[in-house]
Amino acid sequence: MERRTFLKTVPPALLWPWGGNAHAALPPVRAVPEPHFPNRLYQFVWRNWDLVNLERMAEVVKAQPGDLARLGSEMGLPAKRTVSADTQRRIYITVIKQNWHVLPEPQIIQLLGWDAERFEFTLKEDDFLEHKLGLAKPACEELRYAAPSAQERAKAAAIRSSLSRVLPGGVKSLGQARFAFVEQLSALEAGPGWQVQVPSGRQALAAAARRFGNAGGQGKRIEVVLSEAGSAGSFSVEPTADGARITAATERAAIRALYALRSQQQWPSGKTSTKEIWAPRFLYSYFALYGDPLMEGDSAGLPDGYLDRAAESGADGVWIQGVLNTLAPARSFPEFGKGWETRIRNLNGLVERASRYGLNIYLYLNEPRAMPAEFFAKHPGLKGTQDKNVFAMCTSTQEVRDWLRESIGHVFQKTPGLGGILTITMSENHTNCFSHGGAWGDRDPKAAGCPRCSQRTGADTIAEFIQTLRDGVREHSKTAEIMSYDWGWGTPMAKSLIPKLPKDTSVISISEWSQPVFRGGVKTEVGEYSMSVVGPGPRASRNWKLAKERGLGAIAKTQFNNTWEISAVPYIPVLPLVLDHCENLAKEGITGVMASWTCGGYPSSNLRASSAYAFEPRPSRDQILMQEATRLYGAGGAKEAVRAWTVFSEAFQSFPYGVAIYVLPVQHGPANPLRLQPTGLAPGMILFPYDAYKSWKGGYPAATVRDLMAKMAKRWGDGVAILAKIRPAGKEAALELAIARTCHTHFESTANQLEFYLLRDEAPGAPAERGKQIRARMIAIAERERVLALQQYAVVREESLIGYEASNHYYYTPIDLLEKVLNCEQVMAELRGGAPIGSTKEKA
Repeated sequence: MERRTFLKTVPPALLWPWGGNAHAALPPVRAVPEPHFPNRLYQFVWRNWDLVNLERMAEVVKAQPGDLARLGSEMGLPAKRTVSADTQRRIYITVIKQNWHVLPEPQIIQLLGWDAERFEFTLKEDDFLEHKLGLAKPACEELRYAAPSAQERAKAAAIRSSLSRVLPGGVKSLGQARFAFVEQLSALEAGPGWQVQVPSGRQALAAAARRFGNAGGQGKRIEVVLSEAGSAGSFSVEPTADGARITAATERAAIRALYALRSQQQWPSGKTSTKEIWAPRFLYSYFALYGDPLMEGDSAGLPDGYLDRAAESGADGVWIQGVLNTLAPARSFPEFGKGWETRIRNLNGLVERASRYGLNIYLYLNEPRAMPAEFFAKHPGLKGTQDKNVFAMCTSTQEVRDWLRESIGHVFQKTPGLGGILTITMSENHTNCFSHGGAWGDRDPKAAGCPRCSQRTGADTIAEFIQTLRDGVREHSKTAEIMSYDWGWGTPMAKSLIPKLPKDTSVISISEWSQPVFRGGVKTEVGEYSMSVVGPGPRASRNWKLAKERGLGAIAKTQFNNTWEISAVPYIPVLPLVLDHCENLAKEGITGVMASWTCGGYPSSNLRASSAYAFEPRPSRDQILMQEATRLYGAGGAKEAVRAWTVFSEAFQSFPYGVAIYVLPVQHGPANPLRLQPTGLAPGMILFPYDAYKSWKGGYPAATVRDLMAKMAKRWGDGVAILAKIRPAGKEAALELAIARTCHTHFESTANQLEFYLLRDEAPGAPAERGKQIRARMIAIAERERVLALQQYAVVREESLIGYEASNHYYYTPIDLLEKVLNCEQVMAELRGGAPIGSTKEKA
C-alpha cells in the first residue's frame, strides 16, 4: 500500500476526514489496556520517564514530583534525568504518541506545555500527524494521582524483579540521551589545515577558506581562482609545488572543489578537470523540525555542522517546508502573514550560512492551502472544490493567482539568495481544485463543485498555477530553480501537463515508481519509494522524456539512504543497490537529484558514494565501492565490507514490496507489543501498526509476507556476521554495525509478529492437539521477541540515531524495548496459564 493509497482509497475502517480538527470527527476508540503495568498511573510514569521532566508530569496528574519519582523507583527505573529544553522542542511527536492511549487530549496538551491552537496546527501541518495517529482519539479518562494500593505496589515490585533478572544489576541507565546525535552533527569537524587564498569580496569563499584553513599557516597552500570559463558547477584542480590551484566559475563550484580535494585519498599528481552533470542535488535535513521550521531558528535542524557534512557528502542544497500564507503579508487577505518577518529573517540567516558550504536552500510549497468555510464568508468568489470541511482557494480566479505571484515574489525579494522552490500539486493536503480530483489514478482529475475549474482541465489549471509561481519568482531571481514534483500525477495528467510547463523549470519524478516487482509469487509494482527495487521505472522514464522534449530539467527523486521499507535507521547499508540505481540514472540522462524526502537526510557513505555520479569523469562502480569501503574500514577490511554490503543487497531484494509499508511494523520492530486478544483497531500511518496484520500484508498473502521477511532476515544475518568480524573498526563503522543489527532485528521481528497473529487467528476452533501446538509456538515467538527486544535495547541505548526519523521523531526509545520485555512476559504467562487466544470474530 502506497502513501496515496493509504490516505485516499483505503477501506472504510481506515478512512478519515482530511483537515481541520479531523481527529474529533470520528468517535473515540477504546484505549488499548496494558496489563503488564499495575495501573494507568504507573504506565504514565513509565512512558514519560525519559521524555518529560518530573515537574511537568506531576503538574499534569496533580501530584508531587516525589510521588512520581517513587513510582518509577518501585518499577526499577533508573534515576530520572533532566530533559533539556532543546530535546523538549524536538521530541513532541514521541510524547504525543506515547500518551495517545494514556491521557485525554487536554492533558497531552498540558504535558507538552502547549495550547490547543498549537496542538491542532501540529496535528494538521506536521506531515499529516493526525493521519499517523489514526485520527480517532482513544477514549481516556482524566488521570489523577492516587496513592497506589498494596496490590499495585506488589506488581510494580514484580516489574523491578523482572528487569533485574534480564539485566543483571537492574536498569542503571537508559544510555545515551535521545537526540545526543544533534550535538554531534551540529559540531564542525576540524579542517585539513590548509592555507587557502581566495579572491577578495567573496564572503562565502572567505568563510570556506577559514574552515579549510589553518590560522598557523603551516598546511598546504591552496589558491582559488574564479574564471568565467566553463559551466557553473565545474572546476579543475592542478597540483603546485606547495599545494594546489583550484579554478572554478562560481563560488559554489570552488567550495565543491575544496570538498572534493579533501576527500581524495591521495594528493593529485596532475591536473584534473571535473564537469558537473547532476545539479541540483538536494535533500532534507536528518533532524529538521517539519511543521513550521522557520519559526524555530537554529532548531530547524540545519546547524553549521550538518551543512558541512551534507556538502562533504556531495549535496549542493537542502529543502525545508514553507507555507506561503505565513511567509508574506497579503493586501487581499489581511489574516495572512502573521509572523512573516521572523520567518523571512530566519530564512535569510539560513541561506547565508548554507552558502558558506556551497549549498542552496529550497522551499517546498504545497499551495494554495485550503481554507475553512469561514474564510470564504468574506471571499465567496474564491471558493473552490470542497474536501471534507475545507475548500480550495480557486487558482482559476485572478485574485488568488495575484496573491500567489505577489507572495512568492515577496519571499524572493526579501531573500535574494534563496535557491528555488519545489511544489507538489496533488497530495494529501487539499490545494488547487483538482488536487483531490482523481489524478492519483490513471485518469484525468475532475474539479466537480467549482464553477470555474469544472469547465477546465486539470493540466491547464495546474500549468497556469506553476506559471504563476514561476512569474513571481522570476520578478526577483533569474536563476532560482523552479521544480514541479509529479507526485500524484497519473499518466494522462502527466502527458497533458508536462508539455505545458514553463521552459525554465524542471520536473521531479520518483525514479523507481511503477517499476515491476515479482517476489514470493506475487506481481506488483513500486508505488512510491523503494531501495529494494532498483529504478528507474517506466513512469519516471516517460515523464523525464516528456520534460526533456519540452526543454525542461529532468530531476530524479531518489532515496539513497533509507525508505519506509525501514526508516528507523539513518541509512540502509545496501550500497551496491544504490550504485546500481545511479548507473541506471546515468544512462537515463537526468539533470539533477532530489536525494530524500523527510527520511534519508543523514550524511552517510551511501550519499557520499552516489555523489560520484554527479560529475564526469567518475570512477567505475566497483572503484567507488572499494573507495568507500576503504574510507570506512581501511584497506585491510574493505573487501569484507563490500562482501557484507553485497549480502545485505541480496537479502533486501526479498523485501515483499507491495505490502502496506505505511502500517507494517517494520519501523518499530521488536518495540511493537504482542496482543493475545485483538485490539480491533485500524492502524495509524507509520506510528501505530497495532496488531492489524491483515492491513499490513497489502497485496500478499500474510503467510508469504512472513516467509519473505524471515528469508530476508536470515540472509541479512549472514551479512551482519561478516561485518562484525572486521577489525579494527572506527566510529562510523561501529555505527554501521549497529544499523545492520537493527535492520536484522526489525526484519525478524516483523516476521515473528505476522506468524504470531496468523496463529492467533487459527487458534479459535482448532482441534485440541493443534491448539496445544499453536499455544506452544506462540510462547516460543513471544520468548524470541523478548530476546530481540533485549538485543535491540543494547544497541539503541548506545546510539541515539537508532529508532529516529525526522517527521516521526522516535519510533521507540530504550524504555519502550524494556516495556516490550514486560509485554512478552505477560503474554507468555497468560498463554501458559491457559488464557483464551484470539476471537472467533477475527477469523477471516
